Amino acid sequence: MASKAALLTLALVGSTALGSVAAQAADQEIAWIYCGDKIDPIHEKYIKEWEGRNPGWKVLPEVVGWAQCQDKATTLAAAGTPVAMAYVGSRTLKEFAENDLIVPVPMTEEEKKSYYPNIVDTVTFGGTQWGVPIAFSTKALYWNKDLFKQAGLDPETPPKTWAEEVAFAKQIKEKTGVAGYGLPAKTFDNTMHQFMHWVYTNNGKVIDGDKIVMDSPEVLAALQAYKDIVPYSVEGATAYEQNEIRAIFLDGKAGMIQSGSGAAALLKDTKIDWGIAPLPLGPSAKGEGTLLITDSLAIFKDTGVEEKAIEFAKFITSPGPQGEYELQGGAGLTPLRPSPKVDEFVKADPAWKPLIDGIGYGGPEPLFTDYKGFQNAMIEMVQSVVTGKAEPADALKKAAGELEQYK
Repeated sequence: MASKAALLTLALVGSTALGSVAAQAADQEIAWIYCGDKIDPIHEKYIKEWEGRNPGWKVLPEVVGWAQCQDKATTLAAAGTPVAMAYVGSRTLKEFAENDLIVPVPMTEEEKKSYYPNIVDTVTFGGTQWGVPIAFSTKALYWNKDLFKQAGLDPETPPKTWAEEVAFAKQIKEKTGVAGYGLPAKTFDNTMHQFMHWVYTNNGKVIDGDKIVMDSPEVLAALQAYKDIVPYSVEGATAYEQNEIRAIFLDGKAGMIQSGSGAAALLKDTKIDWGIAPLPLGPSAKGEGTLLITDSLAIFKDTGVEEKAIEFAKFITSPGPQGEYELQGGAGLTPLRPSPKVDEFVKADPAWKPLIDGIGYGGPEPLFTDYKGFQNAMIEMVQSVVTGKAEPADALKKAAGELEQYK
C-alpha cells in the first residue's frame, strides 16, 4: 500500500503554491476541483439553486483539465491542504481511502436502490461507499452494415456471441480486405477497460474482496478470444487506443468496434449505415454485460466542511439535477438511474438501449490500492497476447501473480 508520504513525494511539484491558494478558502466555502474545460451549465444552474437554499455557503468550482485534475486533488490532499471535494475516477477511491485522505459517503438503502444494478459497487469496498457517482459510461457493439453486406453477411444481424464475432470479423477481412474488428491495445488505460468488457460478458472477475480470482476459465476464455480475433482486426493494435480505433471505424475502415455513446453521436454526421447492439457474449455469460465505469465526487478529510460537502455532492447528483445533466445530449453519459425521463429518452433515440441493457450483468472497475500498477499489469498481459509474445494461459497466470502486490 502506498503511504501518504509516498503519495506526497509523487505529487509535490507545485504543491506549495497550490496549497496556499487552498488554505485561503473560508470555512463556509466548498472548494470543488472540477475536471474538464468548462463548468457544465446544468451544474452552474444547480450550484446557484443549492446556494440559495443554504445561505452563508458558497460552492467554488475550480476547472482543471482532465490530464491534471486528479493529480491536483492528490497533491493538495497529500500535502495536508485538501479541497473539500474533487471529481475523480472511482477506481482511485480505494487508494485515497487506504491513505486516509477521504471520508466515507454512506448511502441509505433507498439511495442505493435508486441506481441501476451494480452502480453502487463502483464506489464500494469494505461494505462502505467512498464517493458519489456523477458520471457513468458503458459500451455496446457498433457494426458497419455496408461492410457486412459486402462480406455476404446479413447487415441487420450483428453477432450475439464471441464465436460469431470472430467468424464475422474473419469473413469481412477475407471478403472485403477491410479489418473486421477494431481491437485497441496501446499502452493506455482504455486497453485495460476494453478487455474488462470481455471479462464481464463472460461472467468473469479480477478480484473478489481482497482475493485475486482472475486466473479462471472465464477470464482465460476472454484472453483466448482476443488472440482469435487479432488476425482479422486492425493491424498494429498496440498503436491504437479506443478513440483512435473509433476514428478508423468512422472512416469506414473497420467492420465492428465496441464503443460508448459518443460513437453514436459522431456516426450521425457520417454517411455510414451503422447499427448498435449489446456486446457479444462469451460461453459462460449469464446475460448482457459491460464494464461499468463511473467517475465520482470524493469528499476529502480535514477540511472542516465534510458534512456540508457530502450534502452538496448528494444534491448535485440527485435524480433531478443528475438526470438533466446526463440527458441534455452533450454530456454523452449513460444514465445512472432508471426513470420515466430515461424511458422517454430511449424511445426517442433507441441507440441508448444496448448501452443500458448491459448494466444488469455488468461489473465495476476493479478497486486496487495501487490502481496504476494493476492497470499496467493488465495492459502488459493484453499486449503480450495480441503481439504473440505469450500464450493466453501463461500471460494470465503471470498477470494474476503480479496483481497480488497491487491489491
